[in-house]
Amino acid sequence: MNMQQQTPDQSFGISHWPDTDEIYARLNTLVKQPVRPIRREHMDKVMEYFEQRCQTSKQIAEHAKTVIPGGVQHNLAFNYPFALAVKEANGAHLTDVDNNRYIDFLQAGGPTLLGSNDPVVQQKVIETIQNCGPVTGLLHEYEVKLAELVCRHVPSVDMFRMLGSGTEAVMGAIRLARAYTGRKRVIKIGGAYHGWSDQMVYGMRIPGTGRHEAHGIPRSSTAFTQESFPNHLAAIRRKLMFNRLRGGTAAIIVEPLGPESGTRPVTREFNADLRQLCDEFGALLIFDEVVSGFRVGMSGAQGYFNVTPDLTIFGKCLTGGYPMAGGIGGRKDIMMVLAGGIGASGSKRAFVGGTLSANPLSCVAGYYALDEMDKRNAAFHAGRAGDRLTAGLSDIIERLKLPYVAYNQGSVVHLQTSGVLLLNARNPIKLLKEVKPRKHLMEEMGAAYMAHGLVTLAGSRMYTSMADTDDIIDEALNRFEDVFKLV
Repeated sequence: MNMQQQTPDQSFGISHWPDTDEIYARLNTLVKQPVRPIRREHMDKVMEYFEQRCQTSKQIAEHAKTVIPGGVQHNLAFNYPFALAVKEANGAHLTDVDNNRYIDFLQAGGPTLLGSNDPVVQQKVIETIQNCGPVTGLLHEYEVKLAELVCRHVPSVDMFRMLGSGTEAVMGAIRLARAYTGRKRVIKIGGAYHGWSDQMVYGMRIPGTGRHEAHGIPRSSTAFTQESFPNHLAAIRRKLMFNRLRGGTAAIIVEPLGPESGTRPVTREFNADLRQLCDEFGALLIFDEVVSGFRVGMSGAQGYFNVTPDLTIFGKCLTGGYPMAGGIGGRKDIMMVLAGGIGASGSKRAFVGGTLSANPLSCVAGYYALDEMDKRNAAFHAGRAGDRLTAGLSDIIERLKLPYVAYNQGSVVHLQTSGVLLLNARNPIKLLKEVKPRKHLMEEMGAAYMAHGLVTLAGSRMYTSMADTDDIIDEALNRFEDVFKLV
């Protein structure tokens, strides 16, 4: 693969930025071809694994459907043919309730950059629970220490406010941008996931789909949300110009790696170009670094790209996998509009809250998780594991003459076998015709990986951690090759 830029700086987990033109060319080729599924006789054997080796998980999953809508509490747990119940997470491995052991490339959806259940962080959390419990409702010193740590590592952040999740942080940041600018309209880069708030369930996963998934959400809630395709700067400029005639744009919000954690990668220059557009039109630039924050490096993707957003959304790695992981950081003059307390009332105030936000347990976990990531250079080591995994997958795909596509942004590794997320709303007939079979292929590939001891995110994305040694990556590649030979 051709590389657009080499980055020798070991403070970042991305060693190079992939050639986006080449990636899109290969992805377009994949989408144009008929699906290449696992052969039926082999898929039957994959299903036998779950029937024979995962009986306890199956029983729990079936019971869960009687008390939980859909049987799972989080979309990450959706696995074909049923959700596996985990009893142990440690470093680079998961063990299910039937004592099957897996190499874990889900890593809880990305927050555990150190590997699951890091013992140093765990011990600090245990001490906190023993000393003061998980929540007091009053100020705790680690609220301040965590905020100081975030401000020190992320240059654009003068002040930091912790919230319960990435979704809450996005809600708060958009409210903050509107309050600060006095404008209503927000442009998101289509296909991105910015949580499940009313205003952001718009143009998710596949650009151009607008309100396709906005069931139960009044049109008024998305009336001032707009989307534009990634990398299409001229179209974004046109929206900004049109909005200027109607009162202006409050903010552009973007995942700096590209929509869906880089599933649709942006060019190396895209974020800097957005910064220029925001400056020109007086809009705030919001970086959603829920995935990339601290995973790309301690200064986030904004440090890697050398682009300064006005506001930054944090999540996932912020607390190292512990709950209540969400936050907003940014310029002091903007952030002061978030000031809490009765005495903070004024003409400009963006109200946010949360009883459990910034609780002692989460703040201690976050402080020591970030401290350990920094001490161990976790982003760099996890990124090298991602490079090794991607190079190996690409080699296997080429040797076996498969149309699949593997690429990575450091420790975020993409493996596209069906291309379902690359379908385009500009071709609605193809979208309607192929979305279900391509989605099912992705589910079957995910099941085959699982049956070979590999846990992935929906069979199409993987997160490496610093717990992934060369030996673990090499073993994983052997298992991936075994799966690809079933096609």
